[in-house]
Amino acid sequence: MLSQDKISGIIVEATENNVPMGLAGANVYWLNTSVGAVTDIDGKFKINYSPENTKLVISYVGFKTDTITVSTPKYIKHALYATSNLDAVTINSRKQATAKSYLQAQNVFTVSSDELLKAACCNLSESFETNPSIDVNFADAVSGTRQIKMLGLNSPYILIATENIPSIRGASQAFGLSFIPGTWVESIQITKGAGSVVNGYESIAGQINAELVKPASDNKLFVNLFGNKAGRFELNTHINTKVSDKWSTGLYIHGNTHNEKHDVNHDGFLDMPLYNQINVMNRWQYIDAQKGFVSFINFKVLNDEKQMGELDFNPNTDKLTTNAWGSEIDTRRYQVSTKLGYVNPEIPWQSIGLQTAFSSHEQESYFGLNQYNITHNSLYSNIIYNSIISDSRHKIKTGISYTYDHYDEFVNTADYERTEKSVGAFFEYNFDNLEKLNLTAGLRVDNHNVLGTFVTPRFHVRYTPWEKSAFRASFGRGKRSANIFTENQQLFATSRTINILNSGGNVYGLRPEIAWNYGLSYLQGFNFLGRKADITLDYYKTDFKNQVVVDYENPLEVNFYNLDGDSYANSFQAELNYNVFERFDLRMAYKYYDVKTQYNSGKLDKPLTPKHRFFTNASYETQMSSNSSQWKFDATYNWLSKQRFPSTISSPEAYQLSKYTPTLGTLNMQITRVFSSKFEVYVGGENISNVRQDNPIIGANDPFGANFDSTFVYGPIYGSNYYAGLRFKIE
Repeated sequence: MLSQDKISGIIVEATENNVPMGLAGANVYWLNTSVGAVTDIDGKFKINYSPENTKLVISYVGFKTDTITVSTPKYIKHALYATSNLDAVTINSRKQATAKSYLQAQNVFTVSSDELLKAACCNLSESFETNPSIDVNFADAVSGTRQIKMLGLNSPYILIATENIPSIRGASQAFGLSFIPGTWVESIQITKGAGSVVNGYESIAGQINAELVKPASDNKLFVNLFGNKAGRFELNTHINTKVSDKWSTGLYIHGNTHNEKHDVNHDGFLDMPLYNQINVMNRWQYIDAQKGFVSFINFKVLNDEKQMGELDFNPNTDKLTTNAWGSEIDTRRYQVSTKLGYVNPEIPWQSIGLQTAFSSHEQESYFGLNQYNITHNSLYSNIIYNSIISDSRHKIKTGISYTYDHYDEFVNTADYERTEKSVGAFFEYNFDNLEKLNLTAGLRVDNHNVLGTFVTPRFHVRYTPWEKSAFRASFGRGKRSANIFTENQQLFATSRTINILNSGGNVYGLRPEIAWNYGLSYLQGFNFLGRKADITLDYYKTDFKNQVVVDYENPLEVNFYNLDGDSYANSFQAELNYNVFERFDLRMAYKYYDVKTQYNSGKLDKPLTPKHRFFTNASYETQMSSNSSQWKFDATYNWLSKQRFPSTISSPEAYQLSKYTPTLGTLNMQITRVFSSKFEVYVGGENISNVRQDNPIIGANDPFGANFDSTFVYGPIYGSNYYAGLRFKIE
């Protein structure tokens, strides 16, 4: 039928040198109808065509709106002109590796694969080094685990999803980010503040969604080899095949290994763990554009083994003895996930989607004389219906979700087992007048066997008073049960006694965590000296009504208890992006944190959280030459102010630390040589400034003594590290 025909195309920004730059987020719709589409990050779109529609309207904030005549279904490439430069200078520009939306109600920005390639992005935990909104630091001095923070809060308060299915949660909270290889990631969407009710009730500080590469559009063959001077080696291979007109499949294989022992600070402990990981995903994609169906099926298998501790530790003879302090963490994980989507070809604004995911996560581990094992079986399903009310300015999403989690934990001599089940319904309304106002209001109701029945409201609004501007405001509520052991596994690499106080709740005797998040944001794009720039100002406040406090203020204990008083996280960020000259981009940011919690010993700043952070990223690439070769240069500098140590005043003098850490600054750089569209090599350095925390482990000389603690980590341990790699692909 003609009504099922599609028009595809690309919307680009008109530039002086005629180099096309796709406009992400441009509106494309038929005049006097509700049939429309929004361009993706590359400026591409698809829209239904019927003969009665002949006028196609193309609009984008800060650009002249155009209406073009379309008489037959065909590919369209159209350039928009900036309104502020129609009679003056045309802006020379390129597609940005990080795209900020001027149109969405939520404060969301998209990190493309081009941004991920600017650093040694070997897994998702290392994907944020060039992003000022996410903080990355080590959880302890032995495991090498990187943890992320947003708005001053740790990753358990961030909903981390893979293709909008919550994935880094429960047992995978500590190490799960390292289980998603960077080459598998097509783009990352980062949402600050309260997220959408569609994805659940647990998000408090924000949401991070990793969109994976698609078998139908990924390269037929992709190979990435990586190695660094510390003896870390990685291999990533993608093999994609088109099975039929509708089916495509991909086999994604990731392996990494590190088997060299390093002790740069001569404390007798490994500076980084020994490990081996094999990670395999088989991904199937089905597309039937005529009937409106698209689906994905993913199968994942992971085996991850880590060893850490003293240099002379031998697990065959020293495991769980005092011969030498050592640790092993063995993880086996299996996942199956599906996504099924249907768009009504006759009524394109109506669609329905089904998401399902099952995972089985088993971890066996010990840390010195401490043992910790966890088995977590999880089932998630979500059905989403999309439609409009009267016209495309009024969109709705509604649906039902179900989650099931069974936890079985062994902590030294104690066993903790529980099952959590919840059924929820949600409704989200979006109003978008395609110009100045966009708002999203959502509400969900969940019935949880442990947390009870509760309501989660979320609200976002964007207002554009003048060109290339976006004022945003948001508020929302989040609720979650704290998995105190798997989220704080670094505590096992200490000699601290573990205490759970103030019992009275249903999870470890503790009540659920509840918090409200409020946010204000202003984004302004402008031209300075004829070059494109934008500035963003963000302020967010997270106010906990209840929190499970993790208290390290007694150096011999770690105490968990319900909040009795105030706990909040205030975050302010100012960010400037500027295209200094052609193909040279500069990103600068300043961030301020005020994060305080009422501990039993008083109201204190959150430990190991800098109040001030300065960030600078500079990137430059040469123009593609006649033989298609190109150079790319990237540098990132991070400066952190002093951070508060947990109190050690009651420790023996030899184990006491100062109240605050020193300030520190780190520099990362990378150079990439693109020889052709098929082959490129890269070299780089991490922490080129060679900043090191000399004595990160308290009591390293007496690891079985009462004062042993490896959690006082504020900076790099190994020092500078250099790497090289290559990428090869067949399109």
